[in-house]
Amino acid sequence: MGQGGSGAGQHGSQGSPAAPRRAAGAPELAQGRSATASSGASSDAAASSSSSSSSSCCCCVHHVRRQQGQPADVLQAYNCYFLICLLLFLGGLVEVLSWILFFCWPHKIHATLASATLSNLTVSNASTAAEVSYNLAATLRLYNPSSDVSIYYDTISAELRFRDAVLGPAAKGTSPAEFYQRRKTTDHVKLEFDYGRGVAVPSDVVGELETEVKSGGAINMELYVHLRVRYKFELFKMREKPEL
Repeated sequence: MGQGGSGAGQHGSQGSPAAPRRAAGAPELAQGRSATASSGASSDAAASSSSSSSSSCCCCVHHVRRQQGQPADVLQAYNCYFLICLLLFLGGLVEVLSWILFFCWPHKIHATLASATLSNLTVSNASTAAEVSYNLAATLRLYNPSSDVSIYYDTISAELRFRDAVLGPAAKGTSPAEFYQRRKTTDHVKLEFDYGRGVAVPSDVVGELETEVKSGGAINMELYVHLRVRYKFELFKMREKPEL
């Protein structure tokens, strides 16, 4: 019994050193946990630093992109400014052309026969030659309807026709031969046809004219007038042969 007790005591004495080993193991575990915690903290710090660095990098990237995008923005603004100026210029050009065409462009000259006197009309339908002799004095009225354009009449010519056959041009020309006409004004031109000695015409035309003369009715003749004029605008002049 005593040995057993002593054995037990020895056993107890031998088993007692195991407790310090466990106690010593506890700080190691604590140190392991603290190391784990410190490593976790360091990883969190690294993650936060990496996130902050990534965010700063993103900001830097955006800043660089903005700096790189400035020339494109300036070019786009310049294109918009150029387009606006071009549209304004085209609009002004269209307005000026419309004003010239509808307000400043010369209107057609109004020409009317104010009076005409035909005398000494003689028709000769001989077998050898067919001719017509006559005297005609006519007054031509010319009106300039343009409100912004004046007219220089450089040349005026006229001819008398019957059934498209020319009975002769104005023998003594016109009076006046040339003149200047202001805006919205009327001028008169005298025409004289002196063919008392006769003018040769086709025989078929003479036959038709002789028939109308013998009938005693009105004789339809046409007076063709040809003009060469210069239109005077505010800043420039333009030559033209207008139709009447």
